Amino acid sequence: MTADENTHRAKDVVGLLEGLSTTRAIRRYVDEPIPEGVLRDIMFAATRAPSGSNRQPFRFLVLTDSAVAQQAKALIAVGAQKMWAQKRVTDGYDVGTGIQADSPKSRMANVMQEYVDNFSRVPVLVLACLVRYREPTPSEGASVYPACQNILLAARALGYGGVLTGFQAFAETELRELLNIPDDTALAGAITLGKPVGHHGPVRRVPMDELIYGDQWGTSPLWAIDPPGTAVMARRTQAENPTVTKK
Repeated sequence: MTADENTHRAKDVVGLLEGLSTTRAIRRYVDEPIPEGVLRDIMFAATRAPSGSNRQPFRFLVLTDSAVAQQAKALIAVGAQKMWAQKRVTDGYDVGTGIQADSPKSRMANVMQEYVDNFSRVPVLVLACLVRYREPTPSEGASVYPACQNILLAARALGYGGVLTGFQAFAETELRELLNIPDDTALAGAITLGKPVGHHGPVRRVPMDELIYGDQWGTSPLWAIDPPGTAVMARRTQAENPTVTKK
């Protein structure tokens, strides 16, 4: 990185609210590295994240194109491919609407297959870690996952994209040995980053009035209305999305 690159931050190409509403999981990347200056700005955002008592117990191993990085990517790739092969069967991705080439189910399966098949070649792999200062607790993720989201939002702001996965779990023993990760440090996630093939957004989610309640459980306030033109996720079963009462 040159001196000039070290003193100038990359240009934020989207506003904060726009970034929040259009940051989606990016699993397909152009075959080119992320410049060091941009990578620095993305990871700087991670260091600004909140954590319990402001202890900042999160640590990030950033793996790009070194021999060690390539080994780590290859280790995770094997586990990711095995996991997806099993999930593809157990979740029925190749039956029902999964056999329709243009269905959301089929498109998701194709993207996931391409993702795991090419995992070893992702431009950047970030291992999110948590240095434990007490016994594991159900809430400890609150001190590492906000930093992970900052990474994804910063990548979006700078024209890149990524996705948070748990694939590191399938090669944890090997990764600890390869990367010299201490025993008291938890491997919380594996984030892949790169320049998207395609584009960001729109993010499809359940309508706001099914997720936001006011005063009582299951009762949505009148103001809980998605902005005009918001993309909506296809409805799930009634059991998964019970009726919400407007108040």
